[in-house]
Order: sequence, then C-alpha cells, then structure tokens
Amino acid sequence: MQIETFYDSRTYTLTYVVFDDETRDAIVIDPVLDYERVGSKVFTESVDQVIDFVRAKALNLRAILETHAHADHLSGSQRLKAAFPDAELVIGERITEVQTIFKSFFDLPADFPTDGRQFDRLVKHGETYGAGSLAVKVYNTPGHTPACVTFHIGDAIFTGDALFMPDQGTGRCDFPGGSATDLYRSITEIIYGLPDETRVFVGHDYQPGGRALAYETTVGVQKAENVQLPADRTERAFVEAREGRDATLAAPRLLFQSVQVNIDAGALPDAAKNQKRYLKIPVNVFLPEGDGDLGLASARR
Repeated sequence: MQIETFYDSRTYTLTYVVFDDETRDAIVIDPVLDYERVGSKVFTESVDQVIDFVRAKALNLRAILETHAHADHLSGSQRLKAAFPDAELVIGERITEVQTIFKSFFDLPADFPTDGRQFDRLVKHGETYGAGSLAVKVYNTPGHTPACVTFHIGDAIFTGDALFMPDQGTGRCDFPGGSATDLYRSITEIIYGLPDETRVFVGHDYQPGGRALAYETTVGVQKAENVQLPADRTERAFVEAREGRDATLAAPRLLFQSVQVNIDAGALPDAAKNQKRYLKIPVNVFLPEGDGDLGLASARR
C-alpha cells in the first residue's frame, strides 16, 4: 500500500491518495475545491493535482472518502467524480444529522434531501468497505461533528479533524452537533485502542510555531505526547480545556460557504434564473442596547 499526500496551504488541508501498487486500485480521502472569498471565485488547482497524479500513475480510482462535512474548505469530490465516474463517493451515515441541522440553519429549500442520497454510499461504524483490493475499516469518531469517521486502511488510520499532530492536539467541538465529551471518547476508546504502531494521518496541519509541514505520526506517540489529550488525561480535564479553548476561537473563514456545499456532497448550488450560482451567507448583526436597528433593516416597510 502506498500513500501520496497533497497539502493545500490555503486551508491547511491534507488530501491523501491511497493505492495498491499491484492492482492499481486507489482511493482519495478529503479532496479540496479551491475557493477565494474575494470575488467568490471557485477554481480547481488543488483537486486537479490529485486527478493528474491518479492519471499519471494509471490508477483505478475506486472511491472518494470524506471524513466529514468540512467547515473550512469546499470538497473537490464532484470534480473527481466527473473525471472518474465509477468512483463511489463515501461518507459516514450520520451525515444525515448534519444535513438536518444545516438545512434549517441555511433555510435551504424544502426539497433539499436530508437522507444522504447525494452520496453514493453511507458507511456504518465497524463495517469494512471494499474499494477494489483495498479494505477500509470504518470507525465513527464524532465530536468535531456528529458525522466524523476515521478510516483504517492497512497499518494506517486517517482521522480527519478528530486528531491532529501531537503538538496541535484535537479538532474543535463548537460547531452545531459537536461535543467535546464525544470527541474524548472517540479518541480514547477507539483511536487509542488501536496498536501503538498504527500510523496516524491527520486532516490538517496548521504548522504551529512556523515548523515544517507534518502529517504522519503513530497512535503510541499521540497517547504519549498529544498536547491536549495524552492517554492519561481525564474526560473532565479534557472537556473543560477543549470547551474553554473553543470559546476563544473565531469561526473558520469559509464556514458558511463550505458547509452548505459539503452537505450536498460537494455540489455547487444550481444556477438561478440569471444563470448565476449563489451561496447563502447569514448576516449576524450585533447592536448596542437601545440603538434600534441603526437603519440596517429593510427600507421597504
């Protein structure tokens, strides 16, 4: 089994191509569709690098795996599906909970599906998903979101946003449906229950202190050195620290754009009558007490 890594420095995201040298069967984990907020520009540089690699290696792309509905980058899964139509788009079955939460939050159309049908396959905790010659064991690891999963392939796991490099810690838990208690149990009971030599590949690397890019460690190192959750930390201590930290964090800069695209399996909104596509961005107005609407409400009374 070989693992090729792609790093998007704009969103600090790791995308992985996992492939079998002999059969050429391959999967892609967490592809990125590029998005620039200024001008609301969508482009495909990151995912096209992955497509070019798969083609250059003459790989058989069997599946596109999403660890969760990302809140910090748009998914490049639809671009990959267009290039490799036979590849299945796979996500954890609890994506339906996230779809339900954000359908209401974004006031999406009544016919927006919340049963996960936008994806080709919804996988369950404990099942082994077959991608040609590659066997993918699925673990539900909620906490960052309810639908987060960790994929176990060979001697490696891909943790998405549940667990970062030891000097970074864990994913935040303050999104709707998130839970620091759930994350503690996901990591300590599932990930830390794997053999110490199991390789860990993380979903992001924010390069704290300006250090070089890092994305691979082991379960044993995480248990010994993770700054937020070493194996001997109590649930109460972790939850208090994680929730305290989350209270100080700003929202991800692509939160609104990413989530409404990613719960729809990476599909951009349909074009409106004017042939333009629109994303919904809620307006959160904070007004001093007694100042009314400061003239910000609609002038059409």
